[in-house]
Amino acid sequence: MFIENLKETLNLGKKLSHKLNPQSIVLLQGPIGAGKTSFVQGIAKGLSISEDITSPTFALSHHYNSGKIPLIHLDLYRLGDVSSAKEVFFSEEEEAIQRQAILVIEWPELIEPVINNFWKIEISYAKDYGRNYEIRDPKNLLTFS
Repeated sequence: MFIENLKETLNLGKKLSHKLNPQSIVLLQGPIGAGKTSFVQGIAKGLSISEDITSPTFALSHHYNSGKIPLIHLDLYRLGDVSSAKEVFFSEEEEAIQRQAILVIEWPELIEPVINNFWKIEISYAKDYGRNYEIRDPKNLLTFS
């Protein structure tokens, strides 16, 4: 699916939010600057979250509680080994289960093999401008493309 600009990115995130349930896990893959955090902002908008959504690159995670469903936004970019990534993931997953939250993970490559049930969004740069999105549901079916 071709997404032309930020407005369309936010709208796509909002559209996906309506398909998510408490304890849904969303894996976001794409190069630096592809719009992963902007997509999360769209999800948050769809969940009626009032807080500003910012990248958790340095904090590793941000928790948002003001919406219809709580949102935990995790970024594993700075973690270089599987052990550290798993430790952070399992801790945040436990929190998501307890709080009935949606867990969105940027840079999930190190922990994807230990997760069984997730949405997967792959973002890539389009040829001249915009982005290409491939969105697969937990059954690995191409949901939006």
